[in-house]
Amino acid sequence: MDFLSGLRGNSSVTSPTVAGSMSSPQLDPSASLCLMLLSSILFLVGLLLNGFTLRFYLCRAQHGTSSSVTVYLHNLVVADVLLCLSIPLRVAHYASTSSAIQWLYCNFGATAFYLNMYASILFMGFIAANRYLRIVHPLGTHLLQKVQAAYVISTLTWLFLLVTMGTYIGLSLLTEPTVTSDRHNASCDRQQSTQLHLLYMVIHSCCAAIFFSVLVCLVFFYYSTTCKVVQLQRKHLGVRASRCKKLARARRNMLVLVSGFCVCFVPYHLVRLPYVFAVGHRGGGHTLLYLKEMTVMLSILNICLDPIIYFILCKASPGHRAPPEQGRHLRSSTQAFVRQCSC
Repeated sequence: MDFLSGLRGNSSVTSPTVAGSMSSPQLDPSASLCLMLLSSILFLVGLLLNGFTLRFYLCRAQHGTSSSVTVYLHNLVVADVLLCLSIPLRVAHYASTSSAIQWLYCNFGATAFYLNMYASILFMGFIAANRYLRIVHPLGTHLLQKVQAAYVISTLTWLFLLVTMGTYIGLSLLTEPTVTSDRHNASCDRQQSTQLHLLYMVIHSCCAAIFFSVLVCLVFFYYSTTCKVVQLQRKHLGVRASRCKKLARARRNMLVLVSGFCVCFVPYHLVRLPYVFAVGHRGGGHTLLYLKEMTVMLSILNICLDPIIYFILCKASPGHRAPPEQGRHLRSSTQAFVRQCSC
């Protein structure tokens, strides 16, 4: 995964390298320019949408109401904002020939970018699990539906990601990076110490396992929700119409979550796995590099889709409903934001 490949270029001068002796696939100047423009556009749109979402969250926080799903939604917003703020350094990496920029990006920019990407993946999984538990335990009696449990899980998630990032950056810096200023090099995979390579493979394997586990869970949650809706519609067609409508809405929300997740993250991980193994071999790496960079753009697109998911789920979340005197006539989360924040 690029969470680590962004740092792999920083290898020790004295340490043996795994890929240093091989020519690394590089992007053409025109491709770098296109990626730079796409990243800039997604950054501006994502910054606008996530800034709006963050302001909405701050306004809603004044009411003091919260639920487990809103805790995960808030952490998802934080992850998206931090991911968005890391994009300018990626743009600078595409555009600049400065060794300092390359070193800064390969050590910190790429790592921060992919750390927050995997934070988004995990929190989207937690949100889906929470929505599923609300169907299985509609009274909110399950331990994982408690607000305190959501805070603990969120804290442990950030700690796990930060410790992983810190370990990798520390090892990268300790092995004394050799930075090149190759204008067309859009990847930090050119050199890698033996120690860094081992750590890279371990963390990459763990993150790949995490992603596909979340993907399987999301598909399972959506499938189970669909089966539940169909079952209720058959058995209680007229008696429990309101219950069926709620489950149908929950299924729709789950579908939105699963669709956004698959569009943004599945292509990247399908390309990333063969790319990792192609780095250390001649041939095929150039094509995979272009595919990887294009799927990274899809991953960045997630910062534009998550605010939409946020507002859709906010409407369905009890912790985000406005008081009756304020929210009786609110038809959308955007209208709620305008009414509550206009003062």
